[in-house]
Parts: sequence; structure tokens; C-alpha cells
Amino acid sequence: MTSRHYLDHSSTSPLRPEALAAMNRWWGDGHGDPSRMHTEALAARSEIEEARSQVAQFLGARSREVVFTSGATESIAAVVQGASRRGPHQVLSAVEHSAVRLSVARLEALGQRATVVGVDETGLVDPDRMAAAIQDDTGVVHCQWANHEVGTVQPVAEVVAACRARSPEVLIHVDAAAACGRVPVNFAEVGADLLSISAHKFGGPPGIGALLVRRGLRLVPLLEGGDQERARRAGLENGPAIAGLAAACAVLAEGGLDDEARRAQSQTDRLRERALNLDRVVSYGHPQRRLPHLVCVGIADVEPQAVLIGLDRAGVAAHSGSSCASEGLEPSPVLEAMGADAHHSLRLSVGWSTSDDDVDAAAAALEAVLADLRRLRGAG
Repeated sequence: MTSRHYLDHSSTSPLRPEALAAMNRWWGDGHGDPSRMHTEALAARSEIEEARSQVAQFLGARSREVVFTSGATESIAAVVQGASRRGPHQVLSAVEHSAVRLSVARLEALGQRATVVGVDETGLVDPDRMAAAIQDDTGVVHCQWANHEVGTVQPVAEVVAACRARSPEVLIHVDAAAACGRVPVNFAEVGADLLSISAHKFGGPPGIGALLVRRGLRLVPLLEGGDQERARRAGLENGPAIAGLAAACAVLAEGGLDDEARRAQSQTDRLRERALNLDRVVSYGHPQRRLPHLVCVGIADVEPQAVLIGLDRAGVAAHSGSSCASEGLEPSPVLEAMGADAHHSLRLSVGWSTSDDDVDAAAAALEAVLADLRRLRGAG
């Protein structure tokens, strides 16, 4: 049987053992509904608040600023919908995740407006252009911390500062799902009003995330029906997943983030170097301002589906930067916005469980797969 090498951590990272242990402890302890007053409920409430504190500490936030959600997609939807009550216009960069783009587009279909700000050829936003797009009735500006597809790290603090100078009242939302657990993310230092993350991106459980909401800010909740999360998100809290998220944050807060980033940088440097030594392969994203764990390359003369299938048969899990190789049929909006080939790309991403053997296996498999596909095309 072919051994497996998982290099798709940017899509989802395997559950860390510390997170699994925390979830198992929760399930084993028989907690009650944390909104009630009996002993089992109060135990659940105490552990949720302890977890909230751990997550807040990791993200440079106050405990009360952390709202637990089902993940970044829900957090983003809550921001888009809530901010629409403050103003019918929203600003976003052209390389935002589809959770932002499509949520805003849905409001446009209902008569609201949006301004999409372009990026340069590396996927980098211009803070001044983002600020200049703000109008008198802008409800929120969306700017990702780092790009999920090509890894470019945005000048997010500069974007926040430029937007504040233009309009002190406009809300600023940062999608940090791709960056959290990979580079330091500090909510207080960046100065944004709202920030969204997903646990599964850095080894926490799926189905849990957080929306950080600046102290004193109130948004109309996306989910209503109860007073959970201080009336900011209704529904019974997902206690085991919250415990798992907090455990993943604790591992990274205790020095794991720096260690993992250094190892990831070394691994992706080697991956990129070996990939770029192959014919007709180019690198996408910013050469210096990039996430340490992600490599995105363009391979112009072969279809991404064929590359992914070939890699999978060789035991390597990867992803194409182009959505046509996965959920949809459209080319990558991120690569289109950068002026790159939006139809032919490959994304390899490492994580906490990636070994150097995984990296070497992936590099060797890519070389062999491209050689085979090009040979077959020539024979055809």
C-alpha cells in the first residue's frame, strides 16, 4: 500500500493530540447545559470561560471580546450581515475568501453596494486604495490577514490605520483564518474591530471558530433565539469543540507557534526550490511577505485536476489554487485579481504533523507526475 503524505494543511489540518485529549475529557465528564444553574451546568460554564480566556490570550484579545462560532464562515457572515445595518456599502479586497465575497455579493443582489479593491501581481493590497474606497455610508471594510491561496501576508495594520484616518467610525474586519496558527495574530495591536478564525486550520477540531468583537461594539446577531455568548450568538455552546480549540491555542501559545513556523518555512523553501527547478513552473504570491507553511505555483501546460490525481495516486494530498479543481467550475478569483493564470495552479501546504520525508516525497512525486503527464500529452 502506498504511504500517504498530507500536504493540504491550508484546507484543514489534522486534529492535534492535545485537542483530541481535551475533547475526550469534556465528553467523559458529562457536562450539562452551561446556561443552567445546577452543578453540571456550572462546571461546563467554568470550563468554557477558561477556554475563552486561553483563546483570547493567544489572539491578543480580552476574554469578553471572544465569541465562539461554528467557524470563520459563520463569523464572516455575522460581520457582513451585522455591518449591513450600519451602512449599505462594504469595501473588500479582490483576493478575499469566497466567504466574504459571496456574502457581500448576496447583499448586492438585494440592493446594497460594494467596492472591490484590486491588488498587485503578488496579491498585495494597497492600504491607501482600501481607505480611498470608503464612502459616507460604508458599514465595514474587509481585509484578510493573509491570503488563503498564495500565502501573501497583507499590511493589515497599515490598512487599519489608513481606514481609521479616512473614517474613524467605519468598522474594520480582518479575516485571519489563513494566518491564525501560522504567524502571530494580535487583535489589540492590529487595531481592528472584528476578526474571524477557524480552529481546523491549525489543528483544532472542525466546526468551531471565533469572532473577536472589539469591546463596546454591538452587532445585530446572525443567530438569534437565546442569550448564549452574551446574546451575541444564540445556540447551545459546542463545549467539546471549544475545549479542543483552546487546547490547540495553548500548544501554540507555549512556544509551538515559533517552532512550527521555523520548521514550516524550511520545508516550504525546499518545496518551492525543487518545484521551480522543474520546467514551466512559476511561483505565485509575494516572495517575502508570505505565510511560512504554503507554496503556490503555476504549471501552465497541464490541467490541475490531472496533477492532483497523479499526486494522490503517488500518496500525496495537495490542492489546486484554482477552484475549478475542487468545488466549483470557475477559475481562481485570487489569481485573476493578480493577473496570473487562474486556471493552472498547485498549492502545497505543511503543518504541525508534516515531516521532512513528506516534503521530499511530495517534491519527487511532483517531478514524476509532471514528466508522465507531459509524456502522455506528447504521445497524444
